[in-house]
Amino acid sequence: MAAHFQFIMRSGPNVGKAFPLEAQEISIGRDNSNTIVINDVEVSRRHAKMEFRGSAYVIQDLGSTNGTFVNGQRLSGIQVLNPGDTVAFGEGIMMTYEPIIIYDPSATSVASSGRAVKPATPARRPPVKPIPVSVPPPSYSGQVPAGPIPAAAEPARAKKAFPVWLIIVILLLLVICACAAFFIVIDQLSLWCRVVPFLVPMLGGTCG
Repeated sequence: MAAHFQFIMRSGPNVGKAFPLEAQEISIGRDNSNTIVINDVEVSRRHAKMEFRGSAYVIQDLGSTNGTFVNGQRLSGIQVLNPGDTVAFGEGIMMTYEPIIIYDPSATSVASSGRAVKPATPARRPPVKPIPVSVPPPSYSGQVPAGPIPAAAEPARAKKAFPVWLIIVILLLLVICACAAFFIVIDQLSLWCRVVPFLVPMLGGTCG
């Protein structure tokens, strides 16, 4: 049976050692008769047993003194192992259950036609043409302009004619106000008979 899985020792007497799992049934313990021999006081003579079922291994403890643990949980029955699981035998022996990666040399071989695959050449981008920038000619102090700069023509203001009727109304109001003021002053000073005695009888009054 070809090995598809293995144990890698992470802590114990042989750190980093790989134990390929090749048999249908595998026994683990301190005794030399076991498939995987771990010479450590934490491990019982016959500590645990593994069996390949379907496409994975299952593990069970064989009544060891210090117990068997999978991902920190002590086994009380049969446990299916998954790639990446941590298996501990006692407190000092720790292993990881990992798949064996098989290298396929045909994956990198050249095709049977003998033609090498040419790398794809990147597409060339058309050159970017620079955009011409117009630069104004420099101005020098003291440079005489070619001709007089015409001033901006101001918009012609429309002359509004003052209305004649408004002038007439204002004059009439002034005359009325002047007359009223004149009569008020004369009435207050009792000067009607002295100034305009001929108007008094016309207004229904008499001068004494």
